[in-house]
Amino acid sequence: METYSFNAFAFGGELDLNRLANVLGISRRYRWEEPMKLNAVTFAPAAVGDREWAYLFYFGCAVFLNCSGDIIARFLDGLKQHVDVVKIPPQLAYREEYQLEIDAAREAAITNDYAVMQNYNQAFIDIICFVIAKSVALERIEERVDAVFDEVEVLIANLGKGTLELPDRDMARLASSILGFKYTSIAHIMVLDKPDITWDDPEADRLYLTMARLFELNQRYQEIKHKSETLLDMTDVFSSISHARRSARLEWIIIILIAIEIILYILELVRGH
Repeated sequence: METYSFNAFAFGGELDLNRLANVLGISRRYRWEEPMKLNAVTFAPAAVGDREWAYLFYFGCAVFLNCSGDIIARFLDGLKQHVDVVKIPPQLAYREEYQLEIDAAREAAITNDYAVMQNYNQAFIDIICFVIAKSVALERIEERVDAVFDEVEVLIANLGKGTLELPDRDMARLASSILGFKYTSIAHIMVLDKPDITWDDPEADRLYLTMARLFELNQRYQEIKHKSETLLDMTDVFSSISHARRSARLEWIIIILIAIEIILYILELVRGH
C-alpha cells in the first residue's frame, strides 16, 4: 500500500506563475489553468521519482505532496526571500488536508478526508491538488464576503438612524470588492471548469466529480455569487440614496444663491431710490 498526503493553503493574493518561472530559471510559459509543479526541497521542476512536490496555482494557492511541516516552512521561507511575487504571507487559516491510499486489496472509496484507489494514476494526484486548492481559495473568498457583509450591516444600521455618510470613493471601493469576488471565483479559481484529463479518463472524472461534490465547490460558488449579487443590490440602494441627498443639497445651494441674488437686487433698487 502507498500513501500520499496533501496539505493545501491559500496565499493572501494571486501568484504570477510566469514571473515566478523567470525568477527560478524555468524556461516555459504556464497557461492560466496549469499549476507549477516544483520539487519542494530544491525548487527545481518536479520530476518522476521525486517524493516531495509543491503545486503552485496562479489563483494564490499551494498544495504540498508528502511534505513535512519543516519542508513546507523552508519552502515558504525560500519563496518569500527569493521571489518578490509572494508579498503576502500565507494565510494558514485557509488550510485543507487530504490523503490518497493506493491499495489493490481494498475497494475504491472517496471521502471528505481521504480516497482509496486500487491503482496509481498521476491524474489522481493532480485532481486532488486541484480540488483542495479550489476549496481553500473559496474559503478565502467566503471570509472576505462575510467581512463585506459586516461592513454593509453597519451602513444599514446607520441608514436606519437616518444617517448615511459614504463618500463616492468608499462606495466605489465597496463595489469593486464585490465585483472582485465574482470575477475571482469564476475566472481565477475556475470553479466551473473540469481538468482536461477528466474528459479522457473515466476514473479521473469520477474522482473529480465526487470530490467536487464532497467539498461542495459548486454550491459554495453559488452562495458567493448570490451574496455578491445581494451586496451589489445594496450598493445600488446606497448609491441612489447618496446621489439623491447630494442632488437635494445642490438644489438647496442653488435656491439659496438665487435668493441671495434677489436680495442683492432688491437692495440695489432700494439704494437707487
